[in-house]
Amino acid sequence: MNKFYDAFYTMSSEKQNLPRIINGAIFAVVLILGVFLYKAPPSVFPDPANGFRVMRSMEMGGPFNHLVAPDQGDIAQNTSDFLTWWSPGQYLVPFAFKLLFGVNTGQASVLTTILCQLIGLAGLYAFFKKIGFSPLVSSLSLLFIGCQQFFVVPYVFYNGGETLFFAFIGWFLYGCVSIPNTGWRLAAFVLLSGWIGFFCKSSVVWMYFAGLLFLWIRLSFGKALKEWIKKGLWIFLPALISVAAIWLFYLSKGQNPATASAGIKFTLKALCFPLASPLLAGFSADDLSHGLIYHTGSVIFPGVWAIIVLLILTELSLWLIVSIFKRVPNKNYKLLILVFYISAYAFFAFAYLSQRSISYEARHLRVIGLLVIPGTIYLISRARPLYRTLFNLLWAGIAVTSIVYMTKGYFNNKNKSAHGVTGIAQQAIDQKSLDQIMALDRQNTNATFVFVNHSLGLEIKHNRVIIEQPISDDLKINFDDYEHDGHAGPLYIILPESYAGPKEKFILKAFPDYHGWYGTMLSDNYVMYAAK
Repeated sequence: MNKFYDAFYTMSSEKQNLPRIINGAIFAVVLILGVFLYKAPPSVFPDPANGFRVMRSMEMGGPFNHLVAPDQGDIAQNTSDFLTWWSPGQYLVPFAFKLLFGVNTGQASVLTTILCQLIGLAGLYAFFKKIGFSPLVSSLSLLFIGCQQFFVVPYVFYNGGETLFFAFIGWFLYGCVSIPNTGWRLAAFVLLSGWIGFFCKSSVVWMYFAGLLFLWIRLSFGKALKEWIKKGLWIFLPALISVAAIWLFYLSKGQNPATASAGIKFTLKALCFPLASPLLAGFSADDLSHGLIYHTGSVIFPGVWAIIVLLILTELSLWLIVSIFKRVPNKNYKLLILVFYISAYAFFAFAYLSQRSISYEARHLRVIGLLVIPGTIYLISRARPLYRTLFNLLWAGIAVTSIVYMTKGYFNNKNKSAHGVTGIAQQAIDQKSLDQIMALDRQNTNATFVFVNHSLGLEIKHNRVIIEQPISDDLKINFDDYEHDGHAGPLYIILPESYAGPKEKFILKAFPDYHGWYGTMLSDNYVMYAAK
C-alpha cells in the first residue's frame, strides 16, 4: 500500500496507469460478485421488504404505491394505504427489471444492486477528481470504499434505498461542484436532482438542501449582495418547485419518520452521534460494532460503554475534520465538508433531541463518511511511514471483516436459507416449512396468512397477508397494534418455535373472532396455527 502513496508524489508514465488498473479491478470484482449473487440472491431488510409488499399489491391489481392489506377493524375488508414512510425507488427499480426481463424479485434486487454500485463508483470517482484530488487518490478512495462493510452489505441483504442512494450521491455532488454559472442548466439540475434523489431515498432531502446551499455559496462568494440574491433565486425557486411537488404528490398522503415527535429530550448520544459520523459512516465503525446505539446484532458495547466509544469517535472525527481543513488545499472541498457536516449536525441533532422516528444508524449519515474518505487518503499520502503503516493495518482489518461478513452471509443465504417463489433468501424460516406454506397458498384463494416477519408474506401469491410486528422478549407491546377483528375464510398463523408460551398466546388472542385453533408442526423450528 505504501507504494501507492509514494506514487502520489512522483507519477511516472507507468504509474499514471495505476488508477486505471485499480478502477478496472474494482469494477471487475463488482461484476464477478454480481454473477455469483444472481445465482443466489440475498435476503432483504425490513424497510425494502415493506416496499416489496407494495410491489406485491401492485402486481395483484392494487393502485400505484398502495399497500393493500386486511383491515384491522374487519379483516373481511381491505385497506389501501399510500406508502410514504419509505422512498419508492427501492421497489420500483427492481419492479422495472421484473417487467423488462421476467426475473424474480431476488434476481431483480441483484440487478438493481450491481447497476447502482457501478453507477455510484463512477460518480464518486468523477466527483473526487472534480473536487481537486489526483486520479490516484480518487482511485484509492474507491478502493477504500469498496473494502467497507457498508459496501458489501447488499451482497447479503438487499437494503433498498441505501443502494439507490449510493448510485445518486456521487453524481449529485459532481453536479454541485461542476456547474459554472446560473442558467437553465442550473435550474434543470436543481429541479431534477430533487426528484431523482427523493426517488432513490427520501432522507436525501436534507442532503439536497446542503448541496444547494454549497452551490449557492460557491457561485456567489466574493460578489455583491445583489448577485447573492440573483443566484439564490436561480437555485431556490426550482428547489421550491421540486420539494413542493414531492410534498403534494407523495409526502402529504401519509406519515413519514419526520412527522412524529415524542418531545424534546436532551441526551449525550443525540448530541454526539452526528458529530461522530465521519468515523461511524466512513470507516464502518457503526457496522463493525453491530450498531453502536441501535443494535443490529449481538451487542458489542453495552450500556455506558457505547457512550464512551461514541465520545472517543466524536473526538477523533472532529480531529479528522480539523486536519482536513488544515492540510487539504482545495477550498471547494473544504467548503463542501463544512456545509454538509454542519447541516447534518443541525438536522440529526434536532431529530434525535425531539425523538423523531429516525434510528441511530450511521447509514443516515453516509454522505459524511463518503466525503471525508478522499481527504483522509490525501492526509495519509503525506504522513510519516509509521502512520501510513498503522492506517494500512486499519484498512486491512476493515477489509478482512467485510470479506468475512460477505462470504459467511452469501453461503448462509445460498445453502441454509429457504427459497420460495420470490428467489429471496428467507432467513426467518426453513425450506421444509416454507414449502408447506406455499403449498397451502396454491390450494386456497380466500385464506389469510399471518407472519411476524416482513419478507415471508412476499412468498404468498394467491391469498391475503397480515404482518404482525415481532414481539421482543420483554413483552412490551400495545395490544391495539396487533388486534384484528372480523372473520374472512381460513386463517393460518406461522410462528417460530421460540414464540411458544406468552408470545404465541398473545398472537392468537389478537384474532378474537377465530376459535378452535389447532397447531401443526411445520418443522422442528416452526409451527402453524389454523382456524376456519
